Amino acid sequence: MSDLSIKIRIADRDYPMKVSPQDEERLRLAGRLLSERMKEFRDQYGIQDKQDLLAMIALSTMADRLKVSTEKDGTDAALTERLARLDELLSGTVLV
Repeated sequence: MSDLSIKIRIADRDYPMKVSPQDEERLRLAGRLLSERMKEFRDQYGIQDKQDLLAMIALSTMADRLKVSTEKDGTDAALTERLARLDELLSGTVLV
């Protein structure tokens, strides 16, 4: 499949992109969500400067990503521990 030419609008500027068809919807949604977060930050914090808004959103998004990553690591470790315990239990079971 060939790439699509699309434009994503961020902070009143259009950004042309070439994307694969399977990525188009995800990128358009990301653009809409970014616009919504800009409005939320503008309303909540009174920030008007677009660069400041984008910097605050980038910081908030990265902090959220790090939190999710840390939580995922903890969940993965707990799951690995449970699977190891289950494997031990199953290893001791005799099937008739």
